[in-house]
Amino acid sequence: MFRLFAAMFALLYAFASPGFAQGNLGNPAALNEQAPASYKVRFDTSKGVFVVQVNRAWAPNGADRFYNLVKNGFYDNVRFFRVISGFMVQFGIHGDPKTSAPWREARIADDPVKQSNKRGYITYAMAGPNTRTSQVFINFADNANLDNSGFSPFGRVISGMDVVDKLNPEYGEGAPRGRGPDQGRLQMEGNAYLAKEFPRMDFVRKATIEK
Repeated sequence: MFRLFAAMFALLYAFASPGFAQGNLGNPAALNEQAPASYKVRFDTSKGVFVVQVNRAWAPNGADRFYNLVKNGFYDNVRFFRVISGFMVQFGIHGDPKTSAPWREARIADDPVKQSNKRGYITYAMAGPNTRTSQVFINFADNANLDNSGFSPFGRVISGMDVVDKLNPEYGEGAPRGRGPDQGRLQMEGNAYLAKEFPRMDFVRKATIEK
């Protein structure tokens, strides 16, 4: 009887834990479902709602990764930690350091650049060839200069670009070049660091695949 109650308690605890609710975010290799040819993602944010349409043909590796991240709740409650007016807005570091840790090295292969980095187009941030993980950015302007560096758009904002334009830019570029967050600290301390040091930063309440 004791073993039965213990098993039931363990099951209830698992369902209540954030990691279980968000899927297997602790194991990036397990999240490898192929995305549909086209899908939409609704972002409910602190400033309102915007919708991104992803086209897998534009960048298959990027579209697949984004689909798995959204489907498993990765972008829920993440901050727009780098907002540079006239350039782009960047997000995609999970607010829980334990969840973000395995994704820092969960790199995907590059996709050929088939679309230009136009206003409203969404692209992965990267630090060189084959370094894309979970961080993405939305272009505020036409940034065609990024195309030759391998930044491959995988989708675009189809509604709510006015919401994207309203995301708080006051913190600007990140440290050490700007007064915004230090990505190293963000990776290690998560949303607790941002809430304390950058309290007016906008954030994603929830991101969902639209049916």
